[in-house]
Amino acid sequence: MSEQPQVVVGAARSRVDGRLKVTGHAEYAADHAVLGVAHAVVVDATVGRGRITGIDARAALALPGVLTVITHQNAPRLPYQRNPGGFAPPGRALRPFESDEVKFFGQPVAVAVATTLEAAQHAAGLVEVRYAAEQPVTDLEDTPGDEAVAYARGDADRALADAPVTLDVTYRAARNHHNPMELNATTARWDGDRLTLWDKPQWVMGTRGDLAAVFGIPAENVRVVSPFVGGAFGNAIRTWPHVVVAAMAARQVRRPVKLVLSRKQLYPGVGYRPAHRYWLRLGSDRRGRLSAAVHEMRSETSRYERHVESVSGMGQMFYTTPHVRQDYRVVPLDVNTPTAMRGPGAATAAYVIESAMDELAYELGLDPIELRLRNEPDTDPASGLPFSTRRLRECYETGARAFGWDRRDPRPRSTRDGDWLVGTGMAAGCYHALRSPCQALVRIDARGRALVRCAASDMGPGTYTSVTQLAADALGLAMPDVEFRLGDSTLPAAPPQGGSQTMASVGSAVQDGCDRLRRQAIALAVEDPRSPLHAVAPEDVIVQMGRLRVRHDPGRGESYRRLLAHNGRTHLEVAGSFTPDAHGQHSSYAYAATFAEVGVDARLGLVRVRRMVGVYDTGRIINPKLAESQALGGTIGGIGAALLEHGMSDPRDGRLVNASLADYLVPVNADVPDLAAIYLDGDDYDVAPIGVKGLGEIVLVGVAPAIGNAVFHATGRRVREIPITAEALL
Repeated sequence: MSEQPQVVVGAARSRVDGRLKVTGHAEYAADHAVLGVAHAVVVDATVGRGRITGIDARAALALPGVLTVITHQNAPRLPYQRNPGGFAPPGRALRPFESDEVKFFGQPVAVAVATTLEAAQHAAGLVEVRYAAEQPVTDLEDTPGDEAVAYARGDADRALADAPVTLDVTYRAARNHHNPMELNATTARWDGDRLTLWDKPQWVMGTRGDLAAVFGIPAENVRVVSPFVGGAFGNAIRTWPHVVVAAMAARQVRRPVKLVLSRKQLYPGVGYRPAHRYWLRLGSDRRGRLSAAVHEMRSETSRYERHVESVSGMGQMFYTTPHVRQDYRVVPLDVNTPTAMRGPGAATAAYVIESAMDELAYELGLDPIELRLRNEPDTDPASGLPFSTRRLRECYETGARAFGWDRRDPRPRSTRDGDWLVGTGMAAGCYHALRSPCQALVRIDARGRALVRCAASDMGPGTYTSVTQLAADALGLAMPDVEFRLGDSTLPAAPPQGGSQTMASVGSAVQDGCDRLRRQAIALAVEDPRSPLHAVAPEDVIVQMGRLRVRHDPGRGESYRRLLAHNGRTHLEVAGSFTPDAHGQHSSYAYAATFAEVGVDARLGLVRVRRMVGVYDTGRIINPKLAESQALGGTIGGIGAALLEHGMSDPRDGRLVNASLADYLVPVNADVPDLAAIYLDGDDYDVAPIGVKGLGEIVLVGVAPAIGNAVFHATGRRVREIPITAEALL
């Protein structure tokens, strides 16, 4: 069938849910008005390891309005079956109030439930908990770790020994916390053995399965509702203990219960990007051709679960390197379990590899872009597969031209602006083009309006809008005539919103459903003697503004509304689906080249990013306005990782010493410079039938190394630990 005219796909349209958000009418997890709701406040452990020796809740229970205080002494014993389709890593997920054991500082040890939030907060503060504390281990350097991933091709150690030029460096990356605007919150209500959750997940289907497994009830007995998510970046990709606590409390007090974590409780409550130590050795010839790479990586995890970052992949496939060896170990510590955070694994790997490539370029006297070009592979070095698309050369060329790379003096510490040392740097990055099976339902009603349904999430990238654009063009409707419903586990199943897979997966399923429905409508028209389109070849019919018409005869046609009316139909409805190609014929990634200019105060060591340019090979762009938002947000997140963000623990008791936005620094307006984002025009139909590759993750991946490389160019001092602090430059 001929393609539909593309009217709104590719256009910079404003968010369809924008008015709801800016007027306060969008209902986030804690906003839903549930009749008779009680409030729950969690009591956190104040030791980093040990056992609870006693709990005194009498003062709390004596307060007016307090319904109960749940601890390990009176909590129900739940089935805790494992959800095979869940997102939890290997191990035994934390089971709230199961025993007297304390595994990390901030672990939930009790919950106070009351008729008002104030009473619950007061009660939680009155619960006295006594401990037999032990010394926690929270430092990555204090234990060797357990093997998680090993990889080898060729003989990397021998090739490294024979290499004319070698580089031997160790980089460190601090723990990063997500800090989205919306706090994690859950309201739980039981109706018999049926549970409804108003929650903040990136995956309503995963939360449904997890809660069904925890309580030992059928998945269809759990409904998860989440029409809006106020930012997540990965911290809502799995079901955390507070969700179970809310549901447990609701069943105990026999009424709905709302539980909202405080900002401080987010830090030990919902995961983080783990700290890493990354030892990298590179070997090359004197022309810069890489011959060997040895990667030895360590990252933190909890003692009860084994979170493995996808930090190994980039080192296996990004550059032409015949001999590679990798050893990646996770280090179990007395901490809560890490989780995915924007650009998971890839951001850490890029920071190390791209910083090291910059070091090697200076060692060889080569331009950093030229060194990368000399090692650009034709096929994936790890799998041997051809790339679906890989346009890094074009990213370099486009970015260098837009940034003015040719105007830089390559000598470190060569450029000043008053008291400021000025430097420029660049880095590349990649992120795998993830996609997953997805279903959608598409309906046209008697008014000629469309309803699209899918259990997707929208944590901020604009899924409501981009999917509406796809559906509008596929059905030949104006955007206001299309409604997209998401965020409800009763809708057709969708994958998590994470890994930049939403448009490739959800968008492709919606496109399939819309195409099927449009074809059904056209078939109905051309087979109907009463229709002006009777006997027209189906491939000659298109739909525009809700009207089916002959492509080259605009006057001949009829509307959806009229077609349904004279056929006695109240609606047409079709199921769409998407299943990724499982044959593995291509290596598919999104790519980025990131350029940065920084100023470093020569006396104080303060770093200010002055401007940045990012160029992205991400396939088809559905909405440039949304893409710009994603690129700016990801770049700002990368600035935070490079210069500000650092989760810190007190080694004496495991307490997170900066668990607040006053002490855990994130970029603010004054930290954000002139940012420019450029998207290569093109598509990748090997990844998805709608040509997209994913954008949200890749934009962050190369930011930290680009800034770090610029800091070196400005100062002549190589800092191998992020965040880069003034102390490191003094």
